[in-house]
Amino acid sequence: MASPQAITVRPFHYSSTGKPTLFCGQRSLESLAREHGTPLYVYSADQIRQRFHLFQQSATTSRQTLICYAVKANSALAILQLLAAEGAGFDIVSGGELERVRRAAPEALGRVVFSGAGKTTEEIDLGIQAEILAFHVESEDELSLLAARAARLRRPARFSLRVNPDVFAQTHPYISTGLSEHKFGIPIAQARRIYRAAQAHRWLQPHGVSVHIGSQICSAEPFGAAIQRVARLVRQLAADGIVLQSVDAGGGLGIDYESPRAFDPAATVSAYRQAIEQGLGNLPVSLVLEPGRFLVAQAGALLTRVLYVKKNVRRTFVITDAGMNDLIRPALYEAYHEILPVAPRTGRTLPVDVVGPVCESGDFFARNRRMPPVLPGDLVAVLDSGAYGMAQSSNYNTRPRPAEVLVQGREARLIRRRESIADLFAPELLP
Repeated sequence: MASPQAITVRPFHYSSTGKPTLFCGQRSLESLAREHGTPLYVYSADQIRQRFHLFQQSATTSRQTLICYAVKANSALAILQLLAAEGAGFDIVSGGELERVRRAAPEALGRVVFSGAGKTTEEIDLGIQAEILAFHVESEDELSLLAARAARLRRPARFSLRVNPDVFAQTHPYISTGLSEHKFGIPIAQARRIYRAAQAHRWLQPHGVSVHIGSQICSAEPFGAAIQRVARLVRQLAADGIVLQSVDAGGGLGIDYESPRAFDPAATVSAYRQAIEQGLGNLPVSLVLEPGRFLVAQAGALLTRVLYVKKNVRRTFVITDAGMNDLIRPALYEAYHEILPVAPRTGRTLPVDVVGPVCESGDFFARNRRMPPVLPGDLVAVLDSGAYGMAQSSNYNTRPRPAEVLVQGREARLIRRRESIADLFAPELLP
């Protein structure tokens, strides 16, 4: 297991000998592009393990902790298998993600928590039959459906209410989930009544309580504030004779996209865990954590080739073969991603727009970004794209999605082949 001091912010670095060339671990990105083409997602297995070990090392000996990776961040089967081998559980939000865990690591089904505000009857049945650890229930209607399906299948269903603590998460409004105005969770003031009513149902087992206040949160304080409110609820329920086994603190721990060199992963996890432990105090419960982005974002990069360099009166456009369908975060959130030339050319930096070929003005990776000179045929890497990159990709403009490669040491393994045009047309029917 890697020590905290060995943790690197990113696995991508320029070679220290000869002409500078960008590497992932011990593999040059140029060699990966030659072998697999572009656009190409490249991930570091070593980096993902290091980040996961940080959460393991933060655990206290007095509190049992389960780290459930948030599958939605990057659902590649190879990454799920890698994390399961390290002892991870999984936070899922759909029946499809449950099937991904089943295929990648069937032994981990008992370490799955099922989140999401709109579970279908079929998804609930799948979760009950798989004997997952717990459903995170987000409404009274959902709890009624869970009870009915558990009775129909004659199998117990463990559940945790996902409570909404009305805590401001200090993040982008599209990824904030912990305020009373959001669709997620049950108002914490109503939870005590709902647990009391559920206790009498034969097939329902109150297991814990869950909270998730948002994503890309870079301060520990909101997590601590939310857990304090949850701990108060758990103590109230214990006084009612309802003894919960676990508190799920959710995910949402962020990274620093814009100043990664000043980012300290070990210190960030330590502060996060300390805030949660202070919120829990001496409460005798186990803890579930659901990191996603923090584990995989900086482990990944989108490798793309420059097609054209186009100048108009006021702006210079670097047009790449990757587009918003491959990485939508800049278009969706105006998210920042550092972009590096794989083999830097000498010359002064100039402001450019790095854009894709998709027929949308919102198809960009960076605007007015200063970069060294690049020419058609050059490779550039869009960094910190291991989370919500491939997971949110699409076939917009009938564009096949990229291949994915997982690097470990000198080995680079293709974990998803590039889609073909035939793949895109396979589900469609003509009369």
